[in-house]
Amino acid sequence: MTTAPNYLNPEVPADLPRHTVPVIDATAESVEGYGRIFRNPEEIDIEIVRWPPQGWRPVDPDSGDEGGTTEGTFFCEWQGDVLFGKNEAVGGHYILGYGEEPTAADESHTRDPERVLIWHSNYHPDGGQLFFPLDQQTYYVPAALPGDDVKPEDYVCFRVPGDVGLYIHPNIWHDGVFPRRGSQRFFGRQGRVHARVSVDFPREFGCLLEVPLD
Repeated sequence: MTTAPNYLNPEVPADLPRHTVPVIDATAESVEGYGRIFRNPEEIDIEIVRWPPQGWRPVDPDSGDEGGTTEGTFFCEWQGDVLFGKNEAVGGHYILGYGEEPTAADESHTRDPERVLIWHSNYHPDGGQLFFPLDQQTYYVPAALPGDDVKPEDYVCFRVPGDVGLYIHPNIWHDGVFPRRGSQRFFGRQGRVHARVSVDFPREFGCLLEVPLD
């Protein structure tokens, strides 16, 4: 992508095909390579990636990874067919996804969603990120392994029990966390630099990712 995504007005085209993402229960084994699950945020050391060298001379080993971490509450809430997210740690406010066709999304009802339609995903090359549920409800996290040539079929979605958190390694593609219904709060911690590399599924692949909700 050459411009930053407009997170609150993504202008998703109508009637796009959908790629269904498999939903996998999050266990220590299933999340291996993506990150880890945990029961206490203090168990987790956020990985901070050293600033990359610009040429053949290396970055001094006692520098380039001193930005530290930032933390705050991550809020997510279904408002009708639209799933909103807000990340206090970095001042972000987003439309994370939709429960129905985006061009016909209705924010006024209170029906439970049957799916999440995802238009966007990103990764953080500077550091890891953790989410820990403050409201003990099952939640969902779509993810793909590192690589800028990522494709819709590379994604899985972890269904995470409400009594454990999920830590995501640097460079892992993801797009926030999704409640099954209503709203949910998470304690979040991540690298302070907060670099983002994004993929826009409608514009790059002409589709949306669809995660079915039980």
